Amino acid sequence: MMSYYLLLGIIALASAAVSQRLKSKFRTYEKRALANGMSGKEIAQKMLSDHQIYDVEIISTPGRLSDHYNPINKTVNLSEAVFSGLNAAAAAVAAHEVGHAVQHARAYKWLTMRSQLVPVVSVASGMSSWIVLIGLVLMFSSGSGFGYPIALLGLALMALATLFSFITLPVEYDASDRALKWLIDENVLTQEEHEGAKDALKWAARTYVVAALGALASLLYWGLQVMRARD
Repeated sequence: MMSYYLLLGIIALASAAVSQRLKSKFRTYEKRALANGMSGKEIAQKMLSDHQIYDVEIISTPGRLSDHYNPINKTVNLSEAVFSGLNAAAAAVAAHEVGHAVQHARAYKWLTMRSQLVPVVSVASGMSSWIVLIGLVLMFSSGSGFGYPIALLGLALMALATLFSFITLPVEYDASDRALKWLIDENVLTQEEHEGAKDALKWAARTYVVAALGALASLLYWGLQVMRARD
């Protein structure tokens, strides 16, 4: 039990450290104006056009670091700072989100798999721990035969959420690779600006790595508890 909480503590600290480092990187690169004077919206439009994608809309969305691509309505949603930003951070984020649109247009298998899991995971992530707990309580209380299968159901839902976290990794890294390749191939950024964009996206990707490890740690812990209760 103590080792589990120690592991969770380490992951939580790592998550906080990566998050703070990411914010620091973006603050740094937001201060560096692009030589070409393009905004995040303009960069996103150009990348879509260069990939012959004309059915995706670029819209501004409230919040900070709230940028995302929605495959359902085909929209690249850029936070206000990125949408109108004229800096390396805005360029990196805008191109990354368009990278997801390119994945969608090219039927990238990992994005397809992640999209298929979204409806289930949106429910499973909030319920799985409670279902496992209910199963454990039933197993320890009256010795009901329903406890174990209920706990296994909770673990199955938790496993789907964990799988989703790990499938997200190649999706995010590939979107960044597509973005960075396009930015340099099309001479959108100078070499110095490109290095800044690469650095910012590297730290953004690490937030997903920490999240995946946290999900795996929780799955292993609860799986161990169910197995112990079974014995």
